[in-house]
Amino acid sequence: MTDQQSELRETVRARYAQAATAVADGGVANDCCGSGAVAIDANFGASLYRTADRDQLPIAATAASLGCGNPTAVAELREGERVLDLGSGGGIDVLLSARRVGPTGKAFGVDMTDEMLALAQANAAKAEATNVEFLKGTIESIPLPANSIDVVISNCVINLSVDKPAVFAEMARVLVPGGRIGISDVVAEDTLSAEQRGERGDYVGCIAGALSFAEYRAGLTAAGFTDIEITPTHSVADGMHSAIVQAVKPVEQRSAEDTATPRSGPACCA
Repeated sequence: MTDQQSELRETVRARYAQAATAVADGGVANDCCGSGAVAIDANFGASLYRTADRDQLPIAATAASLGCGNPTAVAELREGERVLDLGSGGGIDVLLSARRVGPTGKAFGVDMTDEMLALAQANAAKAEATNVEFLKGTIESIPLPANSIDVVISNCVINLSVDKPAVFAEMARVLVPGGRIGISDVVAEDTLSAEQRGERGDYVGCIAGALSFAEYRAGLTAAGFTDIEITPTHSVADGMHSAIVQAVKPVEQRSAEDTATPRSGPACCA
């Protein structure tokens, strides 16, 4: 990791730690993925969730919501599934996922910020959620074994990563064959250069680090994903969109011996 990447990661960590501390002290998370009181911002935060969903959760979970969408609404979670939230923050998506997968399923959250992990664990206790687990780690090196997750979700976090190819590779690694992703993220129009994205917002504001639509698709394809769909939902800046990203990890192919065309009779010249 370069010095610049390390500095960006620390900036992101510090800003999210500050947001978690603000919520723990009874306030709202400010100035991450947007400006002002993000919990009521039209483009970011808890306002993007249905009122019925927000009302199920501790107020601290919704106050700490910093995302740009609602990935649990499109992930099509089913009873008994294992779901992983990348950059789980205060835990809103983990707790909603836990309700959807039920007692036979499980929802994991990964976050690198101690303050957010503490807030998420407190929210899980208040919600009396027993099928959740929050893990400390980075989304570029997920602390879970391969082929252990059915669905990966994330809410406006991948754009904050300093190594997005590593994130895509890790998602593919932890997913079971046939597993899927349902991600909300900020995506730039293909016509915008990296410099132009930087002019529209800073890195920790979820703008400067966003991939273009073509870059996102290429990154997922390189990691082995198929059935890729990137659907913009609303504008967050000029030429920048919140989008739903969906893709599937292919079912592992059988060996060449298993898939070879069977012989219908004796070998030639037998």
